Amino acid sequence: MRSTLIALVLAVTAAMPAVAADRYTMADFEKVPKIDAHLHLHGEDQDAYLALARKDNFRALTINVDYPDFPPLARQRRVASAAAHAHPGQIAWAATFATTGFERPGWTEATLADLDGALADGAVGVKVWKNIGMDMRDSAGKLVMVDDPRLAGVFSGLERRRTMVLGHQGEPHNCWLPVEQMTVNNDREYFAKHPAYHMYKHMEMPSYEQQMAARDRLLAAHPRLRFTGVHMASLEWDVARLGRWLDDHPGVNVDVAARIGQIQYQSQRNLRQVRDFFVKYQDRLMYGTDLAQSDAQPDAEFVRDLDTVWRRDWRYFTTADSIAVPELDGPVRGLALPRQVVDKLYRLNAEKAYPKAWHSPKA
Repeated sequence: MRSTLIALVLAVTAAMPAVAADRYTMADFEKVPKIDAHLHLHGEDQDAYLALARKDNFRALTINVDYPDFPPLARQRRVASAAAHAHPGQIAWAATFATTGFERPGWTEATLADLDGALADGAVGVKVWKNIGMDMRDSAGKLVMVDDPRLAGVFSGLERRRTMVLGHQGEPHNCWLPVEQMTVNNDREYFAKHPAYHMYKHMEMPSYEQQMAARDRLLAAHPRLRFTGVHMASLEWDVARLGRWLDDHPGVNVDVAARIGQIQYQSQRNLRQVRDFFVKYQDRLMYGTDLAQSDAQPDAEFVRDLDTVWRRDWRYFTTADSIAVPELDGPVRGLALPRQVVDKLYRLNAEKAYPKAWHSPKA
């Protein structure tokens, strides 16, 4: 009996280094190459960002968005293109398109010609934002959903070009809940301060399920469209449902940008389910933050915030530490994902999704 117990202890002890070797630690953070596949770099001068990115071992995909709080689209494109041309090994960019005039004859052709120019200039994808489905209206005042036939020509063109479409449809599921039922602090704070965007208070607007259905009809109508559902495809609230959606759309990816708090809310309640999700769908998930530079925010403050988020997220995905996060009132335990899963989440899947990105010019 004693010899059996000793053998068992020795076997467990011998296995421990192998388990530890399969995981990264905080000491590995600056050593491991990583990609933030969802940033918004709007500054003319990227020196402060680049210094942090090189120290923290990050590359970036900066994404243009047809969003009124961001700089004008022409400036977004100019800044993103210049940054990618100046630092091709560090920064890649995704273009977008304006929806104004979408009912006019020739709009589809003009939009695709404009996007061809962006793609020729190095853009590696095209962003489609939530204004389609939540704000954009036609000349009759009717809300336009993302599967509207009047937009189909653009998506067919992007499908033919095999261009990655980054789709943000709808909002977090919390947007359709009363404030007191929302799952994370940042959603509660945001929608309490911005009731115009709180869909729970606007029953005249499409429901959450209608937003998801319009996105899925778009994918069904364009089965060869390369697609990344950013923000966990707005299915961030239920990893089981997101898994079923990924099963139904085997060619689609998602990023986790700005939805890690909702993931952590679920892992507080069922750590195994969330960890199993990241392991099972390890080839389909990309890391991103959705942080944005703003003219009102000093560069030093932006990079400090970015460094904080990058390190906190790394701790959650790589360690089993108990972590305090601003989105939740109580601590959350890290997922301690295997290195193989972390490498895919933080780099390999983004490199596969955007094969023309992050290449230094040949000497």
